Amino acid sequence: MTFEDEQRTDPSGTGTGSGVGTDPVRGTARGSAPAPLSILDLATIGSGYSPGEALATTTALAQQAEQLGYHRFWVAEHHGMPGVASSTPAVLLAHLGAHTTTLRLGSGGVMLPNHAPLSVAEQFGMLEALHPGRIDLGLGRAPGTDMATARALRRGAEEGPDEFPHQLSELTHFLDGDFPTGHPYSRLTAVPRGDTRPPVWLLGSSGFSAQLAGRLGLPFAFAHHFSAANTVPALDLYRSSFRPSAVLDEPYALIGVNAVAAEEPGQALRLARSSGLAMIRLRKGTPDLIPSPEEAEAYPYTATEDDFMDGWLANLVIGGPGEVADGLEQLRKRTGADELMVTSHIHGHENRLRSYRLIAEAYGLTG
Repeated sequence: MTFEDEQRTDPSGTGTGSGVGTDPVRGTARGSAPAPLSILDLATIGSGYSPGEALATTTALAQQAEQLGYHRFWVAEHHGMPGVASSTPAVLLAHLGAHTTTLRLGSGGVMLPNHAPLSVAEQFGMLEALHPGRIDLGLGRAPGTDMATARALRRGAEEGPDEFPHQLSELTHFLDGDFPTGHPYSRLTAVPRGDTRPPVWLLGSSGFSAQLAGRLGLPFAFAHHFSAANTVPALDLYRSSFRPSAVLDEPYALIGVNAVAAEEPGQALRLARSSGLAMIRLRKGTPDLIPSPEEAEAYPYTATEDDFMDGWLANLVIGGPGEVADGLEQLRKRTGADELMVTSHIHGHENRLRSYRLIAEAYGLTG
């Protein structure tokens, strides 16, 4: 049985319960921004900082995002990466929900092949019960780590990324409590389950999830921040594959964008280079804490690493606040994205907070 074999009565999860806003998917543009602005955070751990300090900064950032007028705040599932503290989105989202009041919170995303669908349904059912109308369930099919760690996470599980459509179908049935009669799980209930449930988003960095999201009529989030060359083809595929559903009558796509703003453009570039070195180390299989700008300046780059850094920086939106706002608008026009989700994966907690604040101020966002 596939996801598409089953009909949904109200898969948007709007229900009749109370919540924040009237549309669980579409965001609202604020200030002079031509599209809604949101944040993807990785609870970045820089050299010289602890995981506890990184998570405290993520909490402060969520509160700041709410005050500044960002639409949603997502955290990502990553494993085995010393510079990323967001290994368990559901736990972190429960904490963030208790420290904010109106900001939409979500996973960007939960890597579904790492988990039993029932477990995810229970976790996000609880999040929706705790923070009704504020939770997004973004799902990815990649492991969010290296294959050795993926095997450790999935120990005893037989299904992997290729079974993602089946896992998605099972998860959605658990969320809705509507397995057909005779299904082995028809008597099971994911508790808690209330009148509403989080909208499901599909995440991707290639065409597979883009096409699946389009066929199912689901909102789609593309990882432009690390797969920029595939952005336009994936969004074109999503739109051409789209079939109206009870969730959406037309496509809705957001893209993740690496953006770094500082008062001085040179400082923004300096901060961005530290994230580039972090990616070089990750690609070499030696992930570490996010290096400081000083470490990035002193690092002995090879010619290949220099080329990688140039390519990495070319796909970032970097500069003073006005430059970043202009760059984001150019990207929005080029891709046709309905929403932009910025991420500043840089060293220094004050630098992260400042970058997001400067971007919001450039657009005149209001909470």
